Amino acid sequence: MQRSAMRELAFKLIYEIEIQKESEEGQFDIFVENNEITNNQVIEYLKDIRDGISKNSEEINSLITNNLKENWSLNRISKINLSLIKLAIYEMVYKSLPYKVAINEVVELAKKYADESAPVFINGILASVVKEKNLNGETNEA
Repeated sequence: MQRSAMRELAFKLIYEIEIQKESEEGQFDIFVENNEITNNQVIEYLKDIRDGISKNSEEINSLITNNLKENWSLNRISKINLSLIKLAIYEMVYKSLPYKVAINEVVELAKKYADESAPVFINGILASVVKEKNLNGETNEA
């Protein structure tokens, strides 16, 4: 399975967790079964994404909040957009996926699953996160 297809499954899993807010382990098993996922590499990737976002949720949420425009809060972001943003931040910050790849992948998923304003919104937040975390390799000298 291609990495893009795995990432799409990861987005769907994160979205389900955002919506359900139930036991992530039980949800994970149901998700794997319902999507007929049998490839161990895919299962391990999905577990890593789920566990990584859960373990680092405080920092991930803080990064999102710090990069929202005024008058915006986490609970104002659609669950689809929030799931995509969390996925990209986790992969950029904790898995060292090149930020251009992470952002491009979630923007493409936003075009497929979210409303028409989502790609620009998501791209803006993630570009700010890249600058804040200095993921572009440049220094923050003024």
